Amino acid sequence: MAARHVIFVGRVQGVGFRYTAHRIAHRHQLAGFVRNLPDGTVEMLAQGLAQDIDDCIQDIKEYFGDYLRETRIQEIPTDPKYKDFRIAF
Repeated sequence: MAARHVIFVGRVQGVGFRYTAHRIAHRHQLAGFVRNLPDGTVEMLAQGLAQDIDDCIQDIKEYFGDYLRETRIQEIPTDPKYKDFRIAF
């Protein structure tokens, strides 16, 4: 198991980003959350198999291509409290 904290920077709010990221994360069988942050970025915490997390992030980047300016990814410890993937508010 692996976990990553991801910040997506760009035009990522108001474009269906969270809902699409949720769908993609669910397809990759990940746990965690995605949410908008007050500074206009989107935060995602993803847990699962490392390759599934990488594939999920890549799918999101491909889907939102021109909307993204930067993707910051940080390895973090896994947290057993995350059992599924949710949209946080």
